Amino acid sequence: MQNRRRFQHTALALAGSLALACAGAHAQSGGSVNALCSTDASWCDAAAQEFTRTTGIKVNQAHKGTGEIAAQLRAEAANPKTDIWWGGTGDPFLQIAEQGLLEAYRPAYINDLADWSVRQYAMSQNLVGGFYTSAMGIGWNTELLKKKKLPEPKCWADLIKPEYKGEVEMSHPGTSGTGYTIVASLVQLMGEDQAFDYMKKLHKNTIAYTRSGQAQAPNVAKGEVSIGVSFIFGFDKWRYDKFPVKAVAPCEGTGYEIGGIALVKGARNQANAKAYYDFLMSPAGQAVGGKAGSLQTPANKLAKVDPRIPTNDGVKLIKYDFEKYGKAAERRRLLERWTKEVEGAPR
Repeated sequence: MQNRRRFQHTALALAGSLALACAGAHAQSGGSVNALCSTDASWCDAAAQEFTRTTGIKVNQAHKGTGEIAAQLRAEAANPKTDIWWGGTGDPFLQIAEQGLLEAYRPAYINDLADWSVRQYAMSQNLVGGFYTSAMGIGWNTELLKKKKLPEPKCWADLIKPEYKGEVEMSHPGTSGTGYTIVASLVQLMGEDQAFDYMKKLHKNTIAYTRSGQAQAPNVAKGEVSIGVSFIFGFDKWRYDKFPVKAVAPCEGTGYEIGGIALVKGARNQANAKAYYDFLMSPAGQAVGGKAGSLQTPANKLAKVDPRIPTNDGVKLIKYDFEKYGKAAERRRLLERWTKEVEGAPR
């Protein structure tokens, strides 16, 4: 048993070293790479620092929501200033791919990646890779609910009950990939008309729509709002940090994300962008997430999985149609209906 464990640890270390060697082979001598990152800021920063430390390549990186980055890449289309975009829900990546703004890349280590990651490559003609995955859920501040004598929500149906008026927060689907994933998940779970009837009722209980889907977990943890709708891993991070937070996957079923990673077409620093890409997808790069407190399930099967990452055991996951809901026209249609029927509705 000990010999087998030593072998596994050696194999992981070797895989990480090989990935960094490949990154060094791609990279120009020194130089820099311009990146946009949509996952947790802690992971964005830690990955950039580790990559620079191991390769000497400077990472000029901004942290923004997926909706904001998609708008930026469209605005930069004639003169791209970004080399690589990584992290955040995959639907906006697929929409930008559809608009011809990404560069195809199928890594040599594709067989080291999970099936759901490989499917993203195949579906997008190698324009978008699957970077991580995580399920949507409901999180709440246990102390606030106890103080207000409110029951703990366990289902989508609970969130529209009158007692939760002004207690719920979620992200805006126009600026947040998380927000759009919520809308698309509800449509697939309930059927479109029923989902919009539900969201109009949920709107009456929603106190705010934030620009980013990363706001709900800290806002709930710090007691700024009672209940948040976002990815479960975010709430679990604060729970492990000893904040009064609990989270569940809704009892009726829920959607999930496959985080994206992609090279930008016309990138000025293409070799360094590929080096950064390979590092981020390597066992060493994927493990940075857990070390930084970002608890998504990594794509690379050789990565050491943080034991705090929530499992999907017992979670009713919908069969999320990434191809349909990753289309720009479908996103635009759903957002226009949401703006008209939900956001504009009285509270």
